Amino acid sequence: MGNMVKPFLQGRRLLETFLVLCLLVYVMDLPSAAKAAGKVNKHVWDVRYNYVSPDCYKKLAITINGLVPGPTIHAVEGETVVVQVTNSLVTENVAIHWHGIRQIGTPWSDGTESVTQCAIQPGDTFVYQFVVDKAGTYMYHAHYGMQLGDGIYGMIRVKAAHKEPFAYSSEHEILLSDWYHKNAYEHAIDLSSEPFVWVGEPNSVLIQGRAFACNEPGTEAGQCKEPNRKCSPFSLNVRPGRTIRLRIGSLTALSTLSFEIEDHEMTVVEADGNYVEPFKVKHLYLYSGETYSVLIKTSPKKDRSRNYWMVAKVVSRESSTPSGLAILNYNFNPPLALPPTDPPVGPHWNDTSDRIDQSVAVKAHHAYLNPPPKKSDRTIILLNTQNKIDGKVRWSLNNVSLNLPHTPYLIALKENLSYVLDHKMPPDSYDVENYDIHSVPKNTEAHPSTGGLYRLKFNSIVDVILQNANTMTPNVSETHPWHLHGHDFWVLGYGRGKFNMATDTASYNLGNPIMKNSVPLHPYGWTALRFRADNPGVWAFHCHIEFHFFLGMAVVFEEGIDQVGELPDSIMGCGETKPFVKP
Repeated sequence: MGNMVKPFLQGRRLLETFLVLCLLVYVMDLPSAAKAAGKVNKHVWDVRYNYVSPDCYKKLAITINGLVPGPTIHAVEGETVVVQVTNSLVTENVAIHWHGIRQIGTPWSDGTESVTQCAIQPGDTFVYQFVVDKAGTYMYHAHYGMQLGDGIYGMIRVKAAHKEPFAYSSEHEILLSDWYHKNAYEHAIDLSSEPFVWVGEPNSVLIQGRAFACNEPGTEAGQCKEPNRKCSPFSLNVRPGRTIRLRIGSLTALSTLSFEIEDHEMTVVEADGNYVEPFKVKHLYLYSGETYSVLIKTSPKKDRSRNYWMVAKVVSRESSTPSGLAILNYNFNPPLALPPTDPPVGPHWNDTSDRIDQSVAVKAHHAYLNPPPKKSDRTIILLNTQNKIDGKVRWSLNNVSLNLPHTPYLIALKENLSYVLDHKMPPDSYDVENYDIHSVPKNTEAHPSTGGLYRLKFNSIVDVILQNANTMTPNVSETHPWHLHGHDFWVLGYGRGKFNMATDTASYNLGNPIMKNSVPLHPYGWTALRFRADNPGVWAFHCHIEFHFFLGMAVVFEEGIDQVGELPDSIMGCGETKPFVKP
């Protein structure tokens, strides 16, 4: 009997081995997205106070696992990302937004306090879970109060499951931010005071969480021979003769930045997770909330015995903030050896034409075209103005300034608590014919709205025209970076002056417009975008300048609320949702 069993077992093992090999071959042939589907990418974060000194000034910051910026999330498109966030802050709440992730099927994980969830209270733990459905460069940041400026931010790198339309040897990330020595509470007191106290210009510009302290005004040149190790510049090591992909993002609280690498041209290939028809730039403009991928060539013909400057300069404002400096470190040179040259000066701060030209140059890659519908079902024109309410300075859209409700929109609408929201619909336009965008408003008084929102027909095509105007200061119109949650939109065009519905729509780019989630509105100009309202939920659309959003520069869109699944209990606990929390 034993002699008969042995050949049988050997044959069975051979069959099992053959089947395993066949399965491996099958899995290897599967697209990466199919392999990633079902894979869980888990992270455990602790949010707490720590002292940090990125520019040699000691500040109490809010960190994730002790870091500013926080840990980078590395994922493959199709994966499920799970982030367990514990709020170890003693006195304040937390919410984290996953900037650029569309949250299809998980609107409660968008991380927008008062819109999609109740904030995470001190001592509590909250689990965000969502699918990264599209490759690209994304970010995350606090979406409670103005905590972004206190250090809660980082990057998300989603690897493509397919061959990309460009090749590179290696990739690195560069996250740009501005840095104030005052904290969010101090800013809130200033902005809410009467008379109004503006926050001023940032103290520093950080490149990957660091500032070069020798760049501070008033520092003697002799002190800059060696960087201070406590706040040394970021140094990026590269090898000559390579093509390097840089994933660059901006999460500034205020500033528009120009990023430049000394003696290295950049080729733009991706914007907000969408492939770009490649074009070359000397300096790349980034508005808060935007991400780009650029390719640089580390030419073997360059002087490899030295390092090169990387510079992030504030533009669109006449700022006193020194430019952020970092080092492109060619292999075998000391990482912190300062380049022998002066840092590039960069573009002039108010060269609006150059910034508009670069905005227009960003178009969809010819092999990845997703043309927009030819017409929209609804057009909303949003006039961006600075106003006052009861003597206090605010920002408004069509003369309406948003106050976020205590009960989040998503819960109020889904659980039939709509009585907590403002039922007066915000206007779809303003007095286009008579309003002078080049002058201080004749009537600076705006109307507050707590919980007002735009109800969009599900799957409808919506155009939004952002119209800029003069502030309450003569001859001043500010740059506003706008971000839409839950969607990518087509950027149909940019223009100067007042938008004309009869003539400017003819200039729309309907052939190869780029899709983005964040877009600039240039001074005294307009920006046109189009999106499909096909993601059930409630989504914020707001200026990404922290202080403008705090002062009411936002609207909220609702679409397909009846198609949203059962809400998790974990997003409850504030406002009228307190009874929903199970003991």
